[in-house]
Order: sequence, then C-alpha cells, then structure tokens
Amino acid sequence: MTTQHLVTFLPENRSVSVRPGTTLLDASRRARVNIRTRCGGVAGCLMCKVNVTKDQGKFLQPPTEAEARKLGSLLDEGVRLSCQARTQGNVAVSIPEDPLKAAIRKKLAEQQEEDEWFR
Repeated sequence: MTTQHLVTFLPENRSVSVRPGTTLLDASRRARVNIRTRCGGVAGCLMCKVNVTKDQGKFLQPPTEAEARKLGSLLDEGVRLSCQARTQGNVAVSIPEDPLKAAIRKKLAEQQEEDEWFR
C-alpha cells in the first residue's frame, strides 16, 4: 500500500492526498487551487511562492539548490516555491493573495468608503 500525504491549502482550506515527493504546485492543481506561475515549474519566475509555518516546514523536503538560490533569506521567513517544495508528510500551506486581486479589493474598499462619505 502506497503512503499518501495530505496537503491542505489555506485560506481555501482545500485538501488533497498525494504521493510522497509531490510538489506543492502539482498538489495545488490536483486540489483545484490556483497558484500563479509563469515558468512552468522550474524556479524561474518566483510567482508560485507559498508560506509555511516553521512547525509545518518539517513536512516538506529541504529546499532544492535552485529554490535556496532564488529565495535566499525568504526561506527563513517560511517562504517556499511551490514548484520546488516536495511533500514528506501531511502539510498545510498558505497561499498569499494574488497581487491583482489585492489591488482590486483595495480599490473597491476605497470606492465603498468614498460612497459612504457622500451619503
């Protein structure tokens, strides 16, 4: 029987079972969770960053050389590249808000605040 690892993506709170050594990017696709990427998963674009708490980091394989080179000190802050980080246990990761969605959300909030001011 093959061991499976449960990967949970936050804030969606969506989980998927994957084989050991599966990248977080591949797991996200299986869970139908969108993680932006442009380079096709070769640690080239740095768009697929996810956040992993220190206690959850032990459930991922150590960073690849490419990942360590690209992220540098961000690794110490719990940032990993989903295209490079591979499972070695059940893990929960947080996906940062898409920058475009964040900008739109901010503009909508500003507009709503402005509309309320004129009432």
